Amino acid sequence: MSITVPAERIETQVNKRLQQTAQKAKIPGFRPGKVPMSVIRQRYEADARQEAVGDVIQSSFYEAVVEQKLNPAGAPSVEPKVLEKGKDLEFVATFEVFPEFTVAGFESIAVERLSADVSDADLDKMLDILRKQNTRFEVADRAAQNEDQLNIDFVGKVDGEVFAGGSAKATQLVLGSGRMIPGFEDGLVGAKAGEERVLNVTFPEDYQNLDLAGKAAEFTVTVNSVSEPKLPELNEEFFAQFGIKETGLEGFRAEVRKNMERELRQAIKSKVKNQVMDGLLASNPIEVPKALLENEVNRLRVQAVQQFGGNIKPDQLPAELFEEQAKRRVVLGLIVAEVVKQYELKPDEARVRELIQEMASAYQEPEQVVSWYYKNDQQLNEVRSVVLEEQVVDTVLQKASVTDKAVSYEEAVKPVEAPQAD
Repeated sequence: MSITVPAERIETQVNKRLQQTAQKAKIPGFRPGKVPMSVIRQRYEADARQEAVGDVIQSSFYEAVVEQKLNPAGAPSVEPKVLEKGKDLEFVATFEVFPEFTVAGFESIAVERLSADVSDADLDKMLDILRKQNTRFEVADRAAQNEDQLNIDFVGKVDGEVFAGGSAKATQLVLGSGRMIPGFEDGLVGAKAGEERVLNVTFPEDYQNLDLAGKAAEFTVTVNSVSEPKLPELNEEFFAQFGIKETGLEGFRAEVRKNMERELRQAIKSKVKNQVMDGLLASNPIEVPKALLENEVNRLRVQAVQQFGGNIKPDQLPAELFEEQAKRRVVLGLIVAEVVKQYELKPDEARVRELIQEMASAYQEPEQVVSWYYKNDQQLNEVRSVVLEEQVVDTVLQKASVTDKAVSYEEAVKPVEAPQAD
């Protein structure tokens, strides 16, 4: 876009700045506010003109954009053509715009919608999982078995030499956990407290430390103690760990079932949404503005640093790591926004409250959580965005090809496996 600004507009802005400067300038030999304009111009005009030109370029660009009904995606690259004093300002602004398109192809989207119930067997299995997650170990006077916890000291050698990271003292190891390299844990089955064993094992070919990958190693292991697993009883003490008191086993089962049903609803909803979004992407190819892609990559970089910590700076992470995810998020953001616009969707406030109550039900004081959301505009607007996205999904489902399929609880909540790269 080529833009021309009359010289008078520039001069007006320059004079305005010089007058403001004259009121507060402190120059030896003159009282504040009494400095001659010729002196002010001599000292400050260059800076005032530079500021004025910058501001006028910015404001005139956005005026032109509004006039031409364009929607810029990111800041423009500005190339001045004429900057001489007394002449009209001319510059060229190069920028990307948001793509203009109509979302289509709902009828070609195929969605498999799962349905499932939480059976008593599913509930019993979940109770067993909860017990195993809270396993306690008690010292046992017997030989070690799989699932026992051993306290061990060990020294590892490769080619007869101790290697870095291959030794430890008083390490807790559950046999059968797969924490150590193949053969290590199996070699300790049958060992007793006080026993020393020499294990000859081989590091896997794909071991993360390339210096050790595929190499034979010898570990001298001393077993300090053997402890057997003890599952906690389903009693009031166990229930209290989950914040559930005075309701007994039936009350605990009811609470666990409620949590499982909530997880089931969320899993089914999430899988339907992912299929809808995949379908929208396939049906609506869009050229992504580079500015939006770069902004999203930078956002993902910052999130990665915040999540994993360390001393690394976001811009030190290679952009390629995030480009695919960033492109998907940007394109879906554009498509979802266009569906909202095309179908004039607005967040259903009844569904907003319903979703907040659903999330709050996982807490001890649900009403306090609900109240907190409605007192925090930012959090409330985030929920509204989620609901609006759900309404987009519902809009697509009205025209998509939907097949209902009854499955088990386990299959319904199982995460979808990511496609394998060729």
